[in-house]
Amino acid sequence: MSLPRKNTTWQELELGASATLERVCSEQDLLLFAHASGNRNPLNLPEAEQSQSQLPALAPSMWVGSLLSAVLGNLLPGPGTLYRSQDLRFQRRVQVGDRLQVSVTCIEKGPEPLARFATRISTEAGELVCEGEAEVEAPRVSQLVVARDLPPLILGNKDHFARLIDAARQLPALKTAVVCPEDANSMGGLALSAREGLIEPVLVGNAQRMARIAAELGIDLSGWRQVHESDPRAAAAVAVAMARQGEVGAVMKGAIHSDELLAAVVNKEHGLRGHSRLSHVFVMDAPMLDHLLFISDAAINIAPDLTTKVDITQNAIDLARACGLDCPRVGILSAVETINTSIPSTLDAAVLSKMAERGQIRGGTVDGPLAMDNAIDLDAARTKGIQSLVAGRAEVLIVPNLEAGNMLAKELTFVARAEAAGLVVGARVPVILTSRADNDRSRLASCALALLHDHWRQTGACAVPIEPDLEVQA
Repeated sequence: MSLPRKNTTWQELELGASATLERVCSEQDLLLFAHASGNRNPLNLPEAEQSQSQLPALAPSMWVGSLLSAVLGNLLPGPGTLYRSQDLRFQRRVQVGDRLQVSVTCIEKGPEPLARFATRISTEAGELVCEGEAEVEAPRVSQLVVARDLPPLILGNKDHFARLIDAARQLPALKTAVVCPEDANSMGGLALSAREGLIEPVLVGNAQRMARIAAELGIDLSGWRQVHESDPRAAAAVAVAMARQGEVGAVMKGAIHSDELLAAVVNKEHGLRGHSRLSHVFVMDAPMLDHLLFISDAAINIAPDLTTKVDITQNAIDLARACGLDCPRVGILSAVETINTSIPSTLDAAVLSKMAERGQIRGGTVDGPLAMDNAIDLDAARTKGIQSLVAGRAEVLIVPNLEAGNMLAKELTFVARAEAAGLVVGARVPVILTSRADNDRSRLASCALALLHDHWRQTGACAVPIEPDLEVQA
């Protein structure tokens, strides 16, 4: 908690009094200023995807000048100060990463409550950025103020999907049967994924509808194989048969209902069942987390029993490892973090944890039962006295049933503004199961998941550089 700070009244203000604060310019500062001011000058905005040759964005001059108000309003004279005027002369541009020294010095006291300040902003090395003078109304009443905690903002989170997409680009494109790409989202997503070199699409669907939507989007279909099949269920069966015969290495959902595609995938005679139970994994890039979050199963297994949950957990661990997590931390979710015989999911969680200890689930650190708060938030776990390598640090969440998982993933997407990608694992080939509402970026990330998981499954090697777990090592 911040300590109380006393302001300086006009009567107490002395000539030569000064105050300084330090501030580092960040990308988030630029994005917040663009939202607040409406200034979207591209020179002042960081690029969505950074390249090594790209120069840092320039801070808007008025953002730089606004830092003076923080010194005047917080430090000297402090709370109760009101601006009358400010002039600024800029000598140097500020880039993201620059550390600034922001100073004000009282140079004149006018009729109460007026006061004039020399204002100066410089770099850490002493280079002048701007200087000028400010006239303010100094406070007349002494106040002892504790700095107010502002509500958190969700903005400008690190793009964790970019790392996966970059790694997938280094692998050969995965020949992928796309079922019914007959709307703008599915056609645009597969076209973007093909341009990025992640997939080599084979289009299976109504030829007329595919041609029409491609023409509307300006997409050239001439370089891709097309298989005409007007009935969606039949198109799904054709795509699955191509995968069984080795003609394609993945299947991707287009403008077709998930249950229609999955019916062909799980068909006992002609489907793509493998040695383990099929399960779906959502991979979420949530703004308030510094890592990707894997959630399973939220799309296939409605009310999984313990045996099914073993496969769900193992499948999720395998995908997380394919995405660069050396030993993913897996939280088995329930409503509470203690075993309660009246809540079956807590019993399943305890058994899954013990099975992982005995090597029956491999490749991850598994703990449960955990409630959502103490699985994700370290302070919540500490408050409840939970000592675990997983609690508060979970990277993989195994949900009790499909309803819980689906609601959790959709809440993160539509309330917390998380980006989502998804993949069906456990089949003979990856099945890219996107929502019809997913944008091109989500489909691109899902294709990256398919490519990385297929590479990991075929070679046993992870194509994504593994980041050390600094927190656990410490």
